[in-house]
Amino acid sequence: MKVKKTIQAMRKSAPIKAKIDKFTVHKEETLLPFLIEQFPNKVRTVLKELLRDRHVFINGTAVGQFNYPLAAGAFVEVHWEKNHPRKQHGSIGLDIVFEDNDLIVINKPSGLLTVATATEKRKTAYSLLSEYVKLEAPANKIFIVHRLDRETSGLLLFAKNNMVKQHIQETWETMVEQRTYVGVVEGIVEKDVGTVTSWLTETSAFNVYSQQNAAGGKRAVTHYRKIGGNSRYSLLHLNLDTGRKHQIRVHMQDIGHPIVGDKKYGLGSSPIHRLALHAQILAFTHPKTGQLLRFETPIPENFLQITATTCSRKKIKLP
Repeated sequence: MKVKKTIQAMRKSAPIKAKIDKFTVHKEETLLPFLIEQFPNKVRTVLKELLRDRHVFINGTAVGQFNYPLAAGAFVEVHWEKNHPRKQHGSIGLDIVFEDNDLIVINKPSGLLTVATATEKRKTAYSLLSEYVKLEAPANKIFIVHRLDRETSGLLLFAKNNMVKQHIQETWETMVEQRTYVGVVEGIVEKDVGTVTSWLTETSAFNVYSQQNAAGGKRAVTHYRKIGGNSRYSLLHLNLDTGRKHQIRVHMQDIGHPIVGDKKYGLGSSPIHRLALHAQILAFTHPKTGQLLRFETPIPENFLQITATTCSRKKIKLP
């Protein structure tokens, strides 16, 4: 009896070896279909949870993007353990889409500041990510590459060292291939496709306004394409050639269709109680590897609801 109890106690206290499945990619494809093929007995929801929780590694880098491109020869690892402290990023309130030794891409929620202000110094994307990287080593740091307005949700890029940060900022115009936002604007936008070009100037009160000459302003170009809508609102894809402060919000005001929920440049009212602007797609060249990375998030469900659009995520043809 004593021997049996001892064995049982040893079994309870012995560490359980984490299960890791390893694969080599033999043809170009995207990540989720690859995982479905490798695990035919697993339901799609389980595989999506693995990606969401960053348990899938491509060549040693944790990846959460369903349509991440796989090259032939890539090495894929699937970690099935649930309690690794570096994977519990949900506990810090952030959705980490991609992370490697140099970069972190997050899907920022609406209402969260990118960085501290005079009135909010504690809970920001920067402070939460700083806590997160220090779980691995107390000396680790996070560096801000660009920003999103507090009420704008979506993809936001950070660097893990100052050298990478400076390189990205110095080459931003050439390294970024695509920045696509999705927004809901007031009223019916008559033209299905259009471009707004102006020179933006900021006042001492931090308001940005457009002018049609270059005197003292910064050139800004926004392309829009209508993808849905009803008699009250239009759903737009918005592509940026330039990344000026409040560019989309000012340009939508310029054409008479301000972003829903915009208290500064619009009517301010919103049936979804937020600014209806989301940074949906970000594509750029990795500063170290030279690889083109493309990240995409779903259109927020409440954007689709208030525009009562008949198009779905599958039906919408993305840029």
